Amino acid sequence: MQNIPGYISEHKHRFLEELIDLLKIPSISADKAYAKDVLHTADSVKNALEEAGCDVVEIHETAGYPIIYGEKIIDKNLPTVLVYGHYDVQPPDPLDLWNSPPFEPVIQKTELHPEGAIFARGACDDKGQMYMHVKALELMVNTDQLPCNVKFMIEGEEEVGSNNLAVYVAENKEKLANDIILISDTGMIANDVPSITTGLRGLSYVEVELTGPNRDLHSGLYGGAVANPINILTKMIAGLHDENNHITIPGFYDKVQELSKDEREQMAKAPFNLEAYKKALDIDAVYGEKDYTTNERNSIRPTLDVNGIWGGYIGEGAKTVIASKAFAKISMRLVPNQDWKEITELFKTYFETIAPVGVTVKVTPHHGGQGYVTPIDTIGYKAASKAYETTFGKKPIPQRSGGSIPIVSLFEQELGSKTILMGFGLDSDAIHSPNEHFGVWNYLKGIETIPYFYKYFTEMNT
Repeated sequence: MQNIPGYISEHKHRFLEELIDLLKIPSISADKAYAKDVLHTADSVKNALEEAGCDVVEIHETAGYPIIYGEKIIDKNLPTVLVYGHYDVQPPDPLDLWNSPPFEPVIQKTELHPEGAIFARGACDDKGQMYMHVKALELMVNTDQLPCNVKFMIEGEEEVGSNNLAVYVAENKEKLANDIILISDTGMIANDVPSITTGLRGLSYVEVELTGPNRDLHSGLYGGAVANPINILTKMIAGLHDENNHITIPGFYDKVQELSKDEREQMAKAPFNLEAYKKALDIDAVYGEKDYTTNERNSIRPTLDVNGIWGGYIGEGAKTVIASKAFAKISMRLVPNQDWKEITELFKTYFETIAPVGVTVKVTPHHGGQGYVTPIDTIGYKAASKAYETTFGKKPIPQRSGGSIPIVSLFEQELGSKTILMGFGLDSDAIHSPNEHFGVWNYLKGIETIPYFYKYFTEMNT
């Protein structure tokens, strides 16, 4: 492929400005107050695909937010790559922890990003990484170097479970037919240690509600005489782990696949500095399941975490009440073979069982998805590995991610296609957190690397 760095250098400023404009739109799918902004973002993505060179671009309405489909078919006898991404973003809360407004993107230098990083909600997850593929297509089309067919499927509900995507995929199998699926919604170990994600954890997300008395009560008049839902909820949550941080739900580990000693030794070869890890998080110790390393705990082992907990009075000053209700949101990250619906039911049954008399429990499942592992001996993985080696100068390390992309297993089930996860973000990019950012170098490196995947995948298939 000729003059890729030159094209990127020539258009670098525009590539950044286009992404910044996209990041200014608060496409928060979880909050209906931003519905118009989400739809505005969908239109922007449609326009970007058209300008990049897609011959067909369509907005497909769903029961929720629309899915944008685009394609550039140059020869039906050539392989077809399907690119998936999402244009919705997480809520930016808590706002007071941002150093700059989440939807007013700024480029600032950091220790890990000396060339600057774009700070904004969605910068890395997933607008920045999704947009790399749009610009990579533009590059290949404008330099007459597109070696195969490409299709795009960009959705607006990934951050709320992708419920309508499953319907869309099932109803459009022929339109979405492909030889490989390409996703950039993951990360890599470091800018000088490229890696390819080969495994994702599944997810079960639930909300629990405990109800005690029929109204908030005076804590002096009723304290000690009636069940306090907040006190009880915290005890119940604490009981979900034992002294070894092992999850106590009966049957939870029944289908967990234990990795072999050899596999664990291979994982351990990935560069990891525990002291730097703790320093980056400003903690004095790591914490987790006994007999597993930090990198194993956050990738190959299932987890259960409270994502939010509330109830009673949390305003300024004091209000002495026993709350009528207490709530929590809980996520369980699952490993391959654990079925998220089965785990959700196990959680519901157990949580209801351990509730003492005096309170009632309601468990509401929100969304979930299966885990996924992609083999490293496929043409798709080999093509991705060669692409990284071409632009980074070294072979990438295969690694399993602790995150979840529930639709990956759905794609294989419905479309019969393997997925390659080419992420260019870093763990320190603060996705889902205040001050999310994406390195300018990483953004441009993605645009440089992706065309080589197309090149090598086509060559290996013809």
